[in-house]
Amino acid sequence: MTNVLSPLAGTLVAIECDAGCAVVVGQTLGYIESMKMEHAVTANAAGVCGEWLCAVGEVVQASQLLLKIEQKTEQTRRHLGKNTIDLPEKAASDPAFVAWQARQALTADAARPEAMAKRHAQGGRSARENVADLCTNFVEYGALAFAAQTLRRPIDELRAQTPADGMVTGLGHINAGHFAPGANTAGVNTQAAVLAYDATVLAGTQGMRNHQKTDRLLTLAAERRLPVVLFAEGGGGRPGDVDIPIVAGLHVGTFAAMAKLHGKVPVLAVVHGRCFAGNAALAAMADVCIATCSANIGLGGPAMVEGGGLGRFKPEEIGPAQQQFAIGGVDLLASDEAHATALAKQVLAHFQGDLLHWQAPTLEAQQALRQLVPQQRQRAFAAIDALHGIADAASMLELGAGHGQAVHTVFMRLHGKAVACIASNPNHLGGALDAAACQKLARFLRMVQQRGLPLLSLIDTPGFMVGPQAEGQGTVRASGELFWAAAALTVPTAAVVLRRGFGLGAMAMAAGGFHLPQYTAAWPSAEFGAMGLEGAVKLGYKKELEAAASPEAAAELFNQLLNHQIQEGSAQRMAETLEIDAVIDPADTRKTVASVFGFEV
Repeated sequence: MTNVLSPLAGTLVAIECDAGCAVVVGQTLGYIESMKMEHAVTANAAGVCGEWLCAVGEVVQASQLLLKIEQKTEQTRRHLGKNTIDLPEKAASDPAFVAWQARQALTADAARPEAMAKRHAQGGRSARENVADLCTNFVEYGALAFAAQTLRRPIDELRAQTPADGMVTGLGHINAGHFAPGANTAGVNTQAAVLAYDATVLAGTQGMRNHQKTDRLLTLAAERRLPVVLFAEGGGGRPGDVDIPIVAGLHVGTFAAMAKLHGKVPVLAVVHGRCFAGNAALAAMADVCIATCSANIGLGGPAMVEGGGLGRFKPEEIGPAQQQFAIGGVDLLASDEAHATALAKQVLAHFQGDLLHWQAPTLEAQQALRQLVPQQRQRAFAAIDALHGIADAASMLELGAGHGQAVHTVFMRLHGKAVACIASNPNHLGGALDAAACQKLARFLRMVQQRGLPLLSLIDTPGFMVGPQAEGQGTVRASGELFWAAAALTVPTAAVVLRRGFGLGAMAMAAGGFHLPQYTAAWPSAEFGAMGLEGAVKLGYKKELEAAASPEAAAELFNQLLNHQIQEGSAQRMAETLEIDAVIDPADTRKTVASVFGFEV
């Protein structure tokens, strides 16, 4: 026998199980009212109820014996098998529980089969499908919200047709289980704030309630230093929310809240389909913007453009993803939403911690670096290929490949640890830094500093791009912004000159000057000068060349002077005069850089 005692003093107001009733542990046997609240008396053992020792309406004292439970025997087990109350079934029969289940079901994709079928037929995924693919252990906020339009539409219709007010928001874990335990990564928090506009609900427009939901999540992200991932598809502000008496909604704090996250937490945007007006403004504030090839992004959609008297255009004519990619509005292009979501996880991983599993490049790939730079001084090559012998295998992710192509900006890993890399691109403008490249570099360096990533710079540049066209593009101001960003770096930096380290451009790529990185080295193929060596000879020895007896003599003198400049500007001479720290074997670049950054090798 097991005694059941009163949990507190009060009045017995209900008996749920009579004598002879089979019960399970935790089952409610009755209720005692105390201080206007009813408190459950629960079974502390499985068995069969005995006789109650008090009646309904009787006052009982704390710890007073109420009844006894005969614990399980073979006989009572057979009895329990017939009469045990199924607690989940009992809960399901509760009217409030049933009503909640029915209401919650309206938020699921299955509640709107026609909308989902149309979305899938268009090659898209639902907001909930994207969230489920992005993260695990998702806890949703504000799922029961609906559009604030009860003054013009029935509430049941709004609940059914505007689930979550067109936006799924909550907290989830991204890349959980990918990171190695250890001194530098103990307690890695993979949680992130996730916000996904639902384009199947009022075209993914921004209603007043989904603004409130956004603000709630952005506040949590700021307070808890959580990354933010935004699926930004949608048509901007929604004028139809008549329940909330406002004129223009210009007091909404969502956009300022998103902007205030800049530099504090990583913010990623994923765009598919039409992304206009307010949705585009939020996406524009992301550190990294990922778009599918079918996306369109603009601060105004067709209606706004036409309303401004600027003509009539189809949605696909405004800000197509390929155009945005070419001007730097988009950092990564994806084939579809599944690919875009995978890229978001890959980008975010670089801000989260050290990978549990990684693979070094092959010894052959590292030794192949000795042949990467052409022996012909002026022959272009793909400097970014050096990373195949430096970075962990399959760890490279290039951002912004569509614009500013004189330089590559790359996330990669060394020994499983996240590293940022900038690399000259001699195949575009000979690697000269034009305005677009400077702006791209400055933005990337700011993000590297904000996220605390070590920076590797691979240099092969003749300097800044010059000439009337370059100056007309604003290269002077852009170069200043690049130096600002470089001067602000406090993260570990290492610079390696692969071939040409000329002029101010090379200095800008080396954190502002060759003695500013933690380590500055060169491959044996490198050569240095305050400007391109050919130009230096022509400028510095102009009188001598003009005074030559013949064109043949001038050419011979030029070659002599150039060879002298090449010898004086060699990597060995730079190291001898301590303008750089070392000349290294290209095959040792990975090992050297990892050691400089303090990684175990």
